[in-house]
Amino acid sequence: MAMYSTNNEDLTWRFSAERLESVRTRRVLAFLVDYALIGVLTFVAGIVVFFLGILTLGLGWLLYPVLALLIAVFYVGSTMGGPRQATWGMDFFSLRIERVDGRPVDFITAVVHGMIFWVAHVTFTPLMLLVSLFTERKQLVQDILLGTVIVRSDR
Repeated sequence: MAMYSTNNEDLTWRFSAERLESVRTRRVLAFLVDYALIGVLTFVAGIVVFFLGILTLGLGWLLYPVLALLIAVFYVGSTMGGPRQATWGMDFFSLRIERVDGRPVDFITAVVHGMIFWVAHVTFTPLMLLVSLFTERKQLVQDILLGTVIVRSDR
């Protein structure tokens, strides 16, 4: 079993001001890119489901109500929980997710991070965005709850 370093010197470098510079703005832009990508993937999957529905005499069309959710869960889990530790939008803006304990983010943690994001921001958008102004590491609610931080990957 691997041991992960969480000593103060390591944390100071990993979450330094330089690595947190303009993270809020980049997160918003990355979200917009990811939202568009999920929309495109959902549209393409919708076409596939249409033909699947024809082949299954309409049963395949039962996927439509949950299609966007399934696409989003798979997208966030496989990208943010993958080797780059970033969605395509985050990667485009040189961002990555890191856990405070130093371990990599796994599929389940990435999915839970995304679910908390959607629930919190759909219900309390203005409040949730203000949270990052008052946290040392520019964390949002889902980051605080899961022990994660979004940092610049180009520094």
